[in-house]
Amino acid sequence: MSLAAFAGRRLAGAAVLFVLLSAVIFAATAVLPGDAVSAVAGVDASEAQRAEVRAELGLDRPAAARYADWVAGAARGDLGRGFVGDRPVTEVLAARLPNSLLLAGLTLAVTAPLATLLGLWTGLRGGGAGDRIVSTAAQTLAAVPEFVVAALLVAVLAVWLEILPRVSVVPLGGTPLDVPHALILPVLTLSAVGLAVATRLLRASVADAAATPYCEAARLNGVRGVRLAVRHILPNAAAPAVQALTLTTGALVGSAVVVENVFDYPGIGRELQLAVAARDIPMVQGIATALAGVMLLVLLTGDICARLLGAREGQRR
Repeated sequence: MSLAAFAGRRLAGAAVLFVLLSAVIFAATAVLPGDAVSAVAGVDASEAQRAEVRAELGLDRPAAARYADWVAGAARGDLGRGFVGDRPVTEVLAARLPNSLLLAGLTLAVTAPLATLLGLWTGLRGGGAGDRIVSTAAQTLAAVPEFVVAALLVAVLAVWLEILPRVSVVPLGGTPLDVPHALILPVLTLSAVGLAVATRLLRASVADAAATPYCEAARLNGVRGVRLAVRHILPNAAAPAVQALTLTTGALVGSAVVVENVFDYPGIGRELQLAVAARDIPMVQGIATALAGVMLLVLLTGDICARLLGAREGQRR
């Protein structure tokens, strides 16, 4: 199958999955704890007032009709307006999503090279002392919740050493780049979690590549050390490594929601948490659907890159 056909099939599958996910997200908002009408009208509102608010919000209409209108609006680029503050969902996404993407990009810039080096080093050692130490540390760190890692970093770097702020305070109307030091703790937290996951996945990819007959033949021909790693191990492990980093990026999406709330970082994960707490159904639907779309795009890109790298490696041989 050609790369274009492969990409077309993956794109079609991602589109179908995106539609299904949007339906699941829309249905899930119906079972959010609490009542959106009470959140807007107030807990002391009378039944008449509640009925009026319900009609204004469109919650008195059948779910299927509301979903059809929502999909039609989304196709036009209109995801509706939030119940709280009457803010357009697209404006919130435009303001907050770039901050989250910046956080994810910086995290990957730290995680990818370190995970590649550690994965290569441990994978080539194959059960040695260094491999066991790094693998055990990565497994332990991967099991620690993100908020625990964040709390430890705050305790050491913000409270004890007092070299970093406890929260990521961004000036009104500014961006996180205006206060680079406010990015350090969130990036360190996400990097610690992402590095643990990526190192374990890359270590397995490198070990599998090192055990192939192709690499065994290279060893028999006297290829060792850096030359073996660069010319034979890395090209063989490139495609699985890309997929491993893609999965790590997926894990960072969930972790970012927690980390943004811990550090009060002005990202889309923070807005999602606030929208859920306020029972702001249109905001939850729009943000969750946008995050699902970003995640599918990342996975699609990873699959295509892995396929391309695999094809090039096959031609090289």
